[in-house]
Amino acid sequence: MKTFFLFALLGAQLYSSQSVSDKIDKSVKDMMSLPNALAANLSFYITDENRNLIYDYNGSKGLSTASTQKIFTAAAALETLGKNYQFTTTASYSGKLSNGNLDGDFYITSNGDPTLGSWRYENYKPENFKQKLLEAIKKAGIKKINGSLIIDDSYFDFQSTPGGWPWNDLGNYYGAGTFGVNWKENQFDISITGSQFKSFSYDLDKVNWINELKTGGISDQSLIYTAPHSHTALINGTLPSSKTLTVSGATPNPPIQLGLEIENLLQDNNIPISGKVTTFYNEKLAGKSAGKAPDNSFIFEYKSPTLDKIIYWFLRKSINLYGETLVKTMAKEKLNNATFETGVAFLKGFWKSKGINPIMINFADGSGLSPQNYVSAKAQVQALLYAKKQSWFDPFYDGFPTQNGIKMKSGTIKDSKSFAGYHTASDGKKYVFSIILNNYQGGNISNELFKILENLK
Repeated sequence: MKTFFLFALLGAQLYSSQSVSDKIDKSVKDMMSLPNALAANLSFYITDENRNLIYDYNGSKGLSTASTQKIFTAAAALETLGKNYQFTTTASYSGKLSNGNLDGDFYITSNGDPTLGSWRYENYKPENFKQKLLEAIKKAGIKKINGSLIIDDSYFDFQSTPGGWPWNDLGNYYGAGTFGVNWKENQFDISITGSQFKSFSYDLDKVNWINELKTGGISDQSLIYTAPHSHTALINGTLPSSKTLTVSGATPNPPIQLGLEIENLLQDNNIPISGKVTTFYNEKLAGKSAGKAPDNSFIFEYKSPTLDKIIYWFLRKSINLYGETLVKTMAKEKLNNATFETGVAFLKGFWKSKGINPIMINFADGSGLSPQNYVSAKAQVQALLYAKKQSWFDPFYDGFPTQNGIKMKSGTIKDSKSFAGYHTASDGKKYVFSIILNNYQGGNISNELFKILENLK
């Protein structure tokens, strides 16, 4: 009797698995037969939590992942750096301090903290940082700086964006680069009515605008074009004529923006600076040398939120800046070479060491913004399954948004959509899945994929 019961239970589970698989297969074939999918490619892979295969449609085919690429970066960072890892920003000075007069330069340096001045974290907002810095300057007895204010952004190399990022993404807030010193997530906002600028969240240093906006439509169809360290910015596209909207762009030189805000802070508190406000790389561009911050005169140390909290926002709001900073940070911490090439190679090597076939993880960046990422759905599922067994899984999982009733990360770039995550069905079955669709033209891509994923419920 007991043997019969076990066979019956096994048969029921097998039937259930086959039934779900059959339903999914029908939904996939229905979608791929649509006119919009004529030239589309799909990679889809599902297992249960015990790695038993549920469904495979081109699961090993490498496609552009968009932001589901972030699951690889987030998991590797949590394991490599640790969930309690914190970035550090410091203030120091060169020269001599006597009777309140600093005869030397004042430095701000960082190891690339992407949250510095972010609005997302309680007690870490821009005013919190500036107030604590001011208190440290006063405590040190500095009343006048007879030198320059130097933002030492030398911790990372000069290249602030991966080489594969499209030009029409770079100037928009989601295309912000990562610098040795970041500020306010390297984002600025413009209030625009129709095609006319009304105000900026802060003035961009020496940036000249070309405004080619036109009015039309009912939604924001504008694009901002800026390049790192450039003094020219372009905005074009269309905005509704009767609304005031906020359009967000990527700050061309975040370190200098921080420097200017600190200068204003000191002036407002009667602490004059006789020299200029500059950065390590600004001086290098001018053919000069600003030198690096000295390591024996620190007056201030500021720690970021812990990595588990950073990962939450990285996954929940899909912040590309965080992904590229984490890639460079892992490269710097483990290989002492903070370049994108080194970081991406480290990321690929990390997942190869976890048993993923390197052919299926052709990474180009840490965020998924580059269309040159080619990753398979099977590789994403393998990464998700690995994460599920680790001590840092809870903060990783917490970052996944719930979309259409399923805990999953999404990704979107032109004509492409992806979802990857975890789901517990109504019968208690636990699924791990990834679905990546490329070159689906027209129609609502998300809705078509939701129809397929409904079969997991």
